[in-house]
Amino acid sequence: MSFATKYNPEETESKWYAYWMEHKFFSSKVDHTKEPYTIVIPPPNVTGVLHMGHMLNNTIQDVLIRKARMEGKNACWVPGTDHASIATEAKVVSMLKERGIDKKSLTREEFLKYAWEWKEKYGGIILEQLKKLGASCDWDRTKFTMDPDLSEAVISVFVDLHKKGKIYRGIRMVNWDPQGKTALSDDEVITKEIQSKLYYIQYNIEGTENEFLTIATTRPETIMADVAICINPIDPRFAHLKGKKAIIPLINRAIPIIEDEYVDMEFGTGCLKVTPAHDINDYELGIKHKLEVIDILNDDGTLNEKAQILIGEDRFIARKRISKMLAEIGQLEKVEEYKSNVGHSERTNAIVEPKLSLQWFLSMEDITKPALQSVMDDIIQLHPPKFKNMYRSWMENVRDWCISRQLWWGHQIPAYYLPNGEYVVAQSKSEALEIANEKYGIAYKSEDLVQDEDVLDTWFSSWLWPISVFDAKVFSEGKKNEDLKYYYPTNDLVTAPEILFFWVARMIIAGYEYMGEKPFKNVYLTGIVRDKQGRKMSKSLGNSPDPLELIKIYGADGVRTGMLFSSPAGNDLPYDDKLVEQGRNFANKIWNAFRLVKGWEIDPELDGQENQAAIHWFENRFNESLTEIEDHFNKFRISDALMTSYKLVWDDFCSWYLEMIKPAYQQPIDAATYQRTILFFEDILKILHPFMPFITEEIWQQIKERNTEDALIVSEWPSPKSFDVQTIAEAQQVFEVVSQIRNIRASKGISPKEAFELTIKTQQPDLYLRFEMVLKKLANLSKLEFGDQVANSLGFIVKSDECFIPMIGQVDVESEKENIQKELEYTRGFLNTVMKKLMNERFVSGAPAQVLEIERKKQADAEAKIKALEESLVNLG
Repeated sequence: MSFATKYNPEETESKWYAYWMEHKFFSSKVDHTKEPYTIVIPPPNVTGVLHMGHMLNNTIQDVLIRKARMEGKNACWVPGTDHASIATEAKVVSMLKERGIDKKSLTREEFLKYAWEWKEKYGGIILEQLKKLGASCDWDRTKFTMDPDLSEAVISVFVDLHKKGKIYRGIRMVNWDPQGKTALSDDEVITKEIQSKLYYIQYNIEGTENEFLTIATTRPETIMADVAICINPIDPRFAHLKGKKAIIPLINRAIPIIEDEYVDMEFGTGCLKVTPAHDINDYELGIKHKLEVIDILNDDGTLNEKAQILIGEDRFIARKRISKMLAEIGQLEKVEEYKSNVGHSERTNAIVEPKLSLQWFLSMEDITKPALQSVMDDIIQLHPPKFKNMYRSWMENVRDWCISRQLWWGHQIPAYYLPNGEYVVAQSKSEALEIANEKYGIAYKSEDLVQDEDVLDTWFSSWLWPISVFDAKVFSEGKKNEDLKYYYPTNDLVTAPEILFFWVARMIIAGYEYMGEKPFKNVYLTGIVRDKQGRKMSKSLGNSPDPLELIKIYGADGVRTGMLFSSPAGNDLPYDDKLVEQGRNFANKIWNAFRLVKGWEIDPELDGQENQAAIHWFENRFNESLTEIEDHFNKFRISDALMTSYKLVWDDFCSWYLEMIKPAYQQPIDAATYQRTILFFEDILKILHPFMPFITEEIWQQIKERNTEDALIVSEWPSPKSFDVQTIAEAQQVFEVVSQIRNIRASKGISPKEAFELTIKTQQPDLYLRFEMVLKKLANLSKLEFGDQVANSLGFIVKSDECFIPMIGQVDVESEKENIQKELEYTRGFLNTVMKKLMNERFVSGAPAQVLEIERKKQADAEAKIKALEESLVNLG
């Protein structure tokens, strides 16, 4: 049978993905004879396309789900997408603009028709792209957060929480996105340090000629909304101004000078302008002192009539113009450069405005308690656990969740307003009408009820995700279906740390509120994929490669392994193309090993006795590695599990085992060794399959003929067996001897074909005799003997054993003596450094026993090496 000389990922990947899909290997149904293993995908936005973060996150999920499937579990990975209110509405508005349509000219129904048209066209792109990566999701279970049953679940939860008194409506200071024209929750605000300016503005004191107060502010455009100036009551600089008023420049309105300990006398000028409508701290101060609230900004960030000047001007243009106007009237004392932390909208990147607004809120104080306790008690485990403190800090200081958004795309709030100003919360309009008529004794008609215009925060639907994807009706009917009973709670969640509070914490809250238990057992928090300069990869920076292009160049297996080579949980991944290139090279290495093995001719007459040591060693080494891999998986060290697999294959299997058993050129191999090697290869394919599904399935199917039920994707994951540490250590010692001999050949320019004689001075000759055939073959030895140093030989030390190779006529003796002398001087210097440490009483008394042991081992090794080098010098005359 002939095999392609080069592995072709593109052809292989499309073939095997279609095969897995055709035979429903990703499909999962309730089966009580099997243990369920469940993952729900963090639903990407319907606006999204595959980026590097998705690649990392979904590769990890696929590794976990494929391993569980091979372990005989009923593996269920539920895919889906999120409607992403703000992001999607922005995309639809942009699309409409390109068509010459203004959103304001449309009714809600007309706009939603366009939104659904956009979703149907673009919403599934990212899921199709995930298939290119090899994601083995149960695509028949694909969900969308605005599917009819999931939408019904969201409304049911709103109604339920309102009945419980946990949802309320009120005027609060919220984060306002002037570009998206909607409120944001605290979690949707990203704080960034930006370079800004500090403006020192003079406010004249009412009734005086030349007296004024200087206020330092970063926002001169809000002075028209000032309602007071605040001083610290114990500040002697302003004691004479108590009870007086100041005049706001440009609009000449008088405002009171008030006192409060809140003012930091050391910051700025020691006094503060109070603008309750445009600053959260000023708002709290305004409530305390019963101050007026003047909101001078429109929803889009332009100035309104209450500003009195620059009406209709954008806030940032107004800032520049007011600065200039203040300078012209002599009331701008100075301007300083200033770095400040400013909130930006997570969705539009617009600078957020604090804004007083009538919104819907979910009271968080009581509902969060079980969710906090479950993580603190490790009922739900965060990996790595360093995120526990961050989680606790957020949960202990949680603020009420603003759940309403001033948008049309999303779940419309089920509150219906009556002509008398009251409102009714209900599952549907007909139910609201029934409640209203019963409550007020009036025969209201359907047209008398007007539904709230706002929609719910996107996260108010996705916090139900681990429940609603299995049984959306449980919220309205109160009883679990078979899917929910079987698959919930799920096992592992893989997500990014930046949505630990947005999404993870809220799913835990919903799980305890509605299921009475955790939604998942483990949360694996990935790092951020960064470029060489440490910057987060993003389209706007232009520093992110196209994932699909990477797959095309390096193959999906190469990209998957490349992403995982350096991505420990919770730590950022410093991406470099060399990583995926290494992944591709690894795939090629496996393919070439396969071609090598399958190219051997088998001779049933050969006994293969000379290969027994190699087989025995690799069997032990495989089980040692498999034990390590299992430990890494149990501790969610996915990157480490891959690296252990990589070293086992590249170093142990390809570089050592295959070389040990490889027959001479055009010579056959014995049947027993060949069969054992095939079994080793199959076990290797099994442990590599979760990481590299395509090439492993290709080789698995080519090694021998298989039935569908024997496909690698559902083959049995190998179980670690006991292993002999001594055998592994002895082989490693032999490999070190081989490596040293190879180094001598390379450094002296001696052909590998020229056989050497080797003499070893050792207390354990049996060790080398057990691997005699291996030594002779790999090091090309004509003779192996045991004894003292041989005349005219080069020596080296492995562990405590001295090895000698006769070098008569093969090396320049004087040059060799010079090299040995240099090495001797270096080793003596090294020993001297070690001895200084060991003779230092403070070091010896303070260092841990383990550290001391290492230093003493260094001493012994150096002394042995010096002795051997000195003997080599004597031997060379």
